[in-house]
Amino acid sequence: MTRAGTRSWWGWGTLEDAATTEEVVALVERVSALLPGHDLTDHEPPDVADLAVPVPRVTPPASLSALCSADSEDRAGHAHGKAFRDVVRNLHGDLEHVPDLVARPRTETEVADLLDWCSRDGIAAIPYGGGSSVVGGIEPRFDGPAVTIDLGALDRVLEVDTVSRAARIQAGVHGPHLEDQLRPHGLTLRHFPQSFEFSTLGGWLATRAGGHFATLYTHVDDLTESMRVVTPTGVSESRRLPGSGAGPSPDRLFLGSEGTLGVICEAWMRLQSRPRWQVTAPVAFDDHGAAVTATRTIAQSGLFPSNCRLLDATEAFLNAGTSVTGGLLLLAFESADHPVDPWLDRALEIAGDHGGRPLTARDRDGRQGDVAAGWRSSFLRMPYHRDVLARRSMIVETFETACTWDDLQTLHAAVTTAAEEAVREVCGSGLVTCRFTHVYPDGPAPYFGIYAPGRWGSTMAQWDEIKAAVSEAIATCGGTITHHHAIGRDHRPWYDRQRPDVFAAALAAAKSALDPAGILNPGVLLPA
Repeated sequence: MTRAGTRSWWGWGTLEDAATTEEVVALVERVSALLPGHDLTDHEPPDVADLAVPVPRVTPPASLSALCSADSEDRAGHAHGKAFRDVVRNLHGDLEHVPDLVARPRTETEVADLLDWCSRDGIAAIPYGGGSSVVGGIEPRFDGPAVTIDLGALDRVLEVDTVSRAARIQAGVHGPHLEDQLRPHGLTLRHFPQSFEFSTLGGWLATRAGGHFATLYTHVDDLTESMRVVTPTGVSESRRLPGSGAGPSPDRLFLGSEGTLGVICEAWMRLQSRPRWQVTAPVAFDDHGAAVTATRTIAQSGLFPSNCRLLDATEAFLNAGTSVTGGLLLLAFESADHPVDPWLDRALEIAGDHGGRPLTARDRDGRQGDVAAGWRSSFLRMPYHRDVLARRSMIVETFETACTWDDLQTLHAAVTTAAEEAVREVCGSGLVTCRFTHVYPDGPAPYFGIYAPGRWGSTMAQWDEIKAAVSEAIATCGGTITHHHAIGRDHRPWYDRQRPDVFAAALAAAKSALDPAGILNPGVLLPA
């Protein structure tokens, strides 16, 4: 169970919040209009009880047996993440690799005991937060036995330092429960990834997650003060400091380590006062190049909007319900200290210099039916809608990157062309969209969407072919293979090419020192 309801074992979110009948009808009608002739037959997800979930191959020591679950549905729900290919495999009842046990430690000592057992008996240990990985980061994609270590019981805010505005927080806490515990103090972490409701602090740290802010504090790294990590060879706890020049940062070793070097158990996180002033304005452009220039100028202005997301015309139409020819820029500013209208006014002035025109404006107590609010609602419902379409043989998935502004035009053209050609070859037709999720003074983070008709029984293979084509284009153009989705197992081939060889050797040495038995999340970041 989550605070909101019962988690779906096969798809996104909770059963209670799945797409409504009205949403399903609207989606099917829209796809029928865009892709006449596509077979939209609904394929019901299987009942776990009807699937041949393998019998566990390991038995925990008596001292740990109370922590471990061998329940088939529990294990099936921990077998995959929540990417399109995960959902498709679940819909087909494809559970080739399932953890033998799901362990739920309640204390740091129990985490250490689980790692000791796994190291001693050669059992893979996969740290698990909320299970929202979209890159194969939490599945036992290998033949040996595996125990998934679900940290959901470590879900408390242990201390709050209101003077320094920081809190010591256990890693298994989900986003909503974290904010509930901070709210009485008038504080917030203000880190809201799309997966916020179903992901955890530890997962954010382990994957260097991107969050709410489109500028400045874009990644959870920026909010991290110190970390406490349990490894098979001991505990690493960094010192609480606002900044330090004392050699390489211990936190930087574990941030983004994706469960391969240790289990993040808690962290001191930098907080903010809850915002009192918030303003939002969507800005329409007739020319996409001008929209990009306006976005870059705002990103380099020092205004640091909390939202500065540029949607291309197709993305704006599909997910914001707005018709534009060049693009739709979603701007927002917020503060706990002062009104932010002057900052928005200056950003709108910059946008206007490049042909942008504001459509509406909204403060936190104002209208909820405007373009920006519509986009936010669509953004939060996207994963549920993806599942509806996956059940109907549609390929609906995303990929993302980041590049410098001077390389953007080349990368955008190459990746879009590669995606369109792959979609045409594999599916016959389809749509490719793009938006900027985050922007920096030196470059944006383009986020692409694919909507294409598939063939039931082949949609995963079709997506894999498209994914390989676009990943090659990203790598060839010098973009990162991921800005905020992590590496997992799906991005490994391109990550291996992106990182310097000497760094790979250093990372392997760190892995050997911290995890000499090689049990932690085998195959992620490094060869198993």
